[in-house]
Amino acid sequence: MLVQKDFFVICDNIRSLENIGSIFRTADALGVTKVFLCGISGKPPEAKISKTALGAEKMVPWEHHKQIWRLIEKLKSQKIAIVALEQSKKSVDYSQFKPRFPMALIIGNEVKGVSKKALELSDAIISLPMKGKKESLNVSVAFGVAGYEIIKH
Repeated sequence: MLVQKDFFVICDNIRSLENIGSIFRTADALGVTKVFLCGISGKPPEAKISKTALGAEKMVPWEHHKQIWRLIEKLKSQKIAIVALEQSKKSVDYSQFKPRFPMALIIGNEVKGVSKKALELSDAIISLPMKGKKESLNVSVAFGVAGYEIIKH
């Protein structure tokens, strides 16, 4: 049974095992309900994941799904709001976003970002403002920044 404050994270083809480990560690700190690892995203047990997760990969429930769109459709059928973290013309500043729980936050591939299909299926797209010359933050860092903002609500 879903709880009002259920918060999930969906990893969309995240290639770095170290990033997956950091995501697990941050997910534990945020009280994330479950991590969904999709596509090529690495999954425990992997030494490189464990090195950065420091055991969080054993505490935070997770599932692997080959096709992200099928997972998104399943979650939407359970009335879970789907929000993508991505730079887009349709995105709203993460600090202005009012989350609705239960919700799942999609974070994307280190180079390509959140896949086009996942963006199309999302209920909302949020982004972090970038003041410098780089277009984005590391995916695990971006997840931490957005995640802490989301759980404030």
